[in-house]
Amino acid sequence: MWPYPKVVAHRGGGTLAPENTLAAMRSGLQHGFHAVEFDVMLARDGVPVLMHDAVFGRTVRGVGKVADFSAEELTAMDAGSWLGPQFAGEPVCTYQQVLEFCRRNGIWMNVEIKPAEGFEIETGRVVAQVTEEFFGAEVAAHAAGRRGAWADPALPLLSSFSFAALRAAQVAAPDIPRGFLTDVIEDDWQERLQELDAVALHTNHKYLSPMQAQAVSQAGYGLFCYTVNTPTRAREILGWGVDGFCTDRIDLIGADFPGVPV
Repeated sequence: MWPYPKVVAHRGGGTLAPENTLAAMRSGLQHGFHAVEFDVMLARDGVPVLMHDAVFGRTVRGVGKVADFSAEELTAMDAGSWLGPQFAGEPVCTYQQVLEFCRRNGIWMNVEIKPAEGFEIETGRVVAQVTEEFFGAEVAAHAAGRRGAWADPALPLLSSFSFAALRAAQVAAPDIPRGFLTDVIEDDWQERLQELDAVALHTNHKYLSPMQAQAVSQAGYGLFCYTVNTPTRAREILGWGVDGFCTDRIDLIGADFPGVPV
């Protein structure tokens, strides 16, 4: 259930570029990564943009909420200076821009739906619909090949901590594969995956046990971990049966990490 790349650049370029920007995507690509993870939420006008935090202050200076600004206003903001002067002026980018960049460069995407509070259903629906429209030909081939949940490397994987957002994505675009995100694997994890018709469970490697990894694998689901930043830990969890992971340290853990097929 995990035909995707094993090592994924977290938020595009890890620690080497401002997260969730085109500069991050370029950095990941320059380091040999053809697989990225990034966060998507909605602007005030319903346009999906790349952003992790619902409020300004960390990666975008100032005071305010992402949901209070239009995509045009957001894409005029500086999302790069926080990391260093060399990134000054790097703008907030739209989901559409990243879709186009990744298609041009053969990059697979783990798209994390990151809704602002109160916008869970709308964000899941819009992100799924935009994805389905962009990958129309691939979606048609996927649907024709087999019904039901199955992992397709020709399509992005939508993930979210929000069950409501993923459920809305499932309704809006059932043929776009889904992975459920959870910090700690709860007892009802399999029920959640079944309800979402998901293909994978995504979880924090810090709280994962070998027994849990084995259970997920035996149940027939892919297992993906965040955010693994040392080669020693990466080797350990892969040995447990973890299928893939994202990393901030794309300078230490390459896309061709030892023992991982490219």
